[in-house]
Amino acid sequence: MRILVTGGAGYIGTELVNLLAEETQVAEVIVYDNLSKGNYNLFLGERPKSHDKIKFIKGELLDSRTLKKNLEGIDVVYHLAAKVTTPFASADPHFYEQVNHWGTAELVYAVEESDVKKFIFTSSTSIYGSSNVMAVESTTPNPRTFYGISKLRGEEHVNRLMDRMETYILRCGNVYGYSRSMRFDAVINKFTFEANFDRRISIHGDGKQSRSFIHIDLMSQALKQILDVKVPSGIYNLVDRNLKILDIVDVLKTILPELEFLFVNQHLKLRTLNINPSSNFKKFIPMENHHTLEEELRYFINKFSF
Repeated sequence: MRILVTGGAGYIGTELVNLLAEETQVAEVIVYDNLSKGNYNLFLGERPKSHDKIKFIKGELLDSRTLKKNLEGIDVVYHLAAKVTTPFASADPHFYEQVNHWGTAELVYAVEESDVKKFIFTSSTSIYGSSNVMAVESTTPNPRTFYGISKLRGEEHVNRLMDRMETYILRCGNVYGYSRSMRFDAVINKFTFEANFDRRISIHGDGKQSRSFIHIDLMSQALKQILDVKVPSGIYNLVDRNLKILDIVDVLKTILPELEFLFVNQHLKLRTLNINPSSNFKKFIPMENHHTLEEELRYFINKFSF
């Protein structure tokens, strides 16, 4: 089996590529990435025997010729490449449209002309927008940011593949946790960094806004298992827990009692979005998190060099 992972050098991609390379049925993993985030950690460290299967192609999603060339002989595509939501989710629509919408469109066009048998797209729970009730897969999308809109438009292109091959649209919660290829703009990761080194974090709004989250280890394991477990094509939410911002602060304060926190525009009530963790996806692939948030953040903090 040969696999292509777009965005394979990124935060999620680094963890997933390593897991895929360890699978005996996988002959080759092609990392297709433009390295726009400047993250080179995938390329560093010890070289296990399994990493001989990994090949890197520096390429753009909008480069249809290079895409088609590298899809030759590919069985499975993981589409992770994206311009991510924070901190500029409402700043520049063109910024998101180019990659998340039209980049996904180009990839789908290329896949339609290939022999790919399975396509996995990591979308986002941002497509639901904001809601006072817990969202499920059947909830009508109502994105409130340029990022969410671009991901929903990307989904519309991927939907065309449903009748052609095994196709999965995974609406992922906010991913957090330690990885070699860190993202420190994601809220839990950002708070953990600031708590450890500044002993102070800033909270925008009243802190009562909540979001859905999933740990990167749980996320990457779920993505890997799609190779082995028969899951019906469709749209699935990938979420582990819902947390208020103040819940995260409370855990960090337990770990670091001297932690200070400041409210910025405390009078504002920012949008809330909770996702039902009992996703249809878990009917086929069990996703059990055996760790508390405190255990995860203590592990994270212990990974800092000082």
